[in-house]
Amino acid sequence: MTAQCQYHSAPLPELTPEQWAKVDSIIDCYKDMPGNLMPVLQAVQDAIGFLPPAVQERIATGLNVPGSDVFGVMSFYSMYTWRPKGKYVIRFCESPPCHVQGADNLLEFMQAELGVRLHHTTKDGLFTLETSACLGVCEVAPAMQINEVVHGNLTKDKIRQIIADYRAGKAPDYKKLPYSTKDFRSYKQPPGEMVLLNNVGVIDPEKIEDYLAKGGYEALKKAVTSLTPEQVVEEVKTSGLRGRGGAGFPAGLKWSFTRPLEVPQKYIICNLDEGEPGTIKDRYIVEGDPHKVLEGMAIAGFAVGANKGYIYCRGEYYLCKHRLNTAIEQARAKGCLGNNLFGTNFSFDIEVRSGFGCYICGEETALIESIEGKRGYPRAKPPFPGVAGLWGKPTIVNNVETLASVPAIILKGGEWYKSLGTADTSGTKIYQIIGHVNTPQIVEVPVGITLRQLIDEYGGGMRNGAKFKMCQTGGASAGIVTADALDVPIDFAMSKVGGALGSGTMLVMDESVCAVDFARSVAVFFAHESCGQCTPCREGTPQLLKTLTRIWEGKGQPGDLEFLESLAQTLMDASFCPLGQTAPAPLMSLLKHFRQEFEDHISGKCTHGVCQIG
Repeated sequence: MTAQCQYHSAPLPELTPEQWAKVDSIIDCYKDMPGNLMPVLQAVQDAIGFLPPAVQERIATGLNVPGSDVFGVMSFYSMYTWRPKGKYVIRFCESPPCHVQGADNLLEFMQAELGVRLHHTTKDGLFTLETSACLGVCEVAPAMQINEVVHGNLTKDKIRQIIADYRAGKAPDYKKLPYSTKDFRSYKQPPGEMVLLNNVGVIDPEKIEDYLAKGGYEALKKAVTSLTPEQVVEEVKTSGLRGRGGAGFPAGLKWSFTRPLEVPQKYIICNLDEGEPGTIKDRYIVEGDPHKVLEGMAIAGFAVGANKGYIYCRGEYYLCKHRLNTAIEQARAKGCLGNNLFGTNFSFDIEVRSGFGCYICGEETALIESIEGKRGYPRAKPPFPGVAGLWGKPTIVNNVETLASVPAIILKGGEWYKSLGTADTSGTKIYQIIGHVNTPQIVEVPVGITLRQLIDEYGGGMRNGAKFKMCQTGGASAGIVTADALDVPIDFAMSKVGGALGSGTMLVMDESVCAVDFARSVAVFFAHESCGQCTPCREGTPQLLKTLTRIWEGKGQPGDLEFLESLAQTLMDASFCPLGQTAPAPLMSLLKHFRQEFEDHISGKCTHGVCQIG
């Protein structure tokens, strides 16, 4: 038995009286908060480092919830831990964007450098090595996160230096970093006006005075003092603003369903669970201009008659959570949140809730379940959240980018916003151009830019002058397009050519990428992230991965491709929620465009030399 195995089989350490006092203090602090289980578990883990069964029992008793509920939540979210870990927890990203940038080889190097296998801790207790399905920092792939701090554009030499710095006690304080990854203003800037990112990199995101000096909260003031809720809803409807999280449902229309409902309590939820691989845009908005999101939420609350908002932030976005909580405190102090805003009878407040490692919670009803302190299982619809959402009350769920667009619409008018973009999709959009381009970045431009323009004008062209092979459009659950789609406008109508606007992310790949290898990396992601609620997805996504792995290893059999196509169709037809319904989409696109590569693997050869044939 190795030392690491002994470590993992060793008895759990006893908590000290001081640690138990911290646990009890946290329970008392959150005792009367609705949906308090997740915040308590996270706060306790942050305070003492782990959540052993005895602590889980204390929490269950203190919150008066069944112990099975605590266990259920603990076992659902990947960032909870039963056992102590190292002082520094390394989460190495294995998402498809990191995979195509060589993350697998670097992970092997990391294990050798630390002298441990995955999910183990170094003998000195400093480092625990884990993987993450996606860290949401795809513009600096390959990447890892050590505790709260992101380290990107990894190389072997860079990894050696980072580990040496941490061993020497040079761990950065994430709260003092200007941004998690890169300075937005270091990217090539668009020629036109920006709606969403205009303040990012210009103002201090932790000073409300900077936001106010740029006209911040004037839109909220105009809405609550000069407009009726119905007028606000109509202005947003006029703008043509469609949800920017991927689904593209008209925001004003969504609001109009909830506005007339005569109930005493409604909610606004901002979805910052940015878990779709390749998607990084919301992080830039929140880290650089958090008040814009708060203002958009408050306007939405006024429009539909809600007085409480929640921001659901993915667990890995530590700097986002810090900036949001700072902004909320400042907005309350300035009277921009809280009671009787701008001398009216409208009151609105916001609370930040954190996910803890679960992609499915990006789905709006799974997110609602999580805020309520449960496993993030999607709900059946109807009823839709706008009628029966959080704690059964009418709830508007909008993406960060959607809500951040609202202040400008209220100040400048829906017709102005509608004049931007295309006939199908109005306004501006934050596009993310990542992968095999020379300068991965984000850019905000009117909707309708082409993929070729994104690659050449903002991505700096193909990496090292390589030839374009394909692009995964809109996120990991979207289709693949080839060179035929390079000059198609990227809006919601892109589905006509097999692509998608989705979240606006474009993962560009050159000819070094093997279609089978990429299909398998996507399958790894979905097999890991399936919540397990429904049988088609719970069983189907691992079967997709199992079959693709056999093909990837050169052990494919006649009939495998037909089986994959049949299984994919079953997943799309029978899965309960969009995760299972869309998980096969990339594979189906790859089979359409690159079927010969799959057949070559079944014959025992990878023409790209990247798969583990033999």
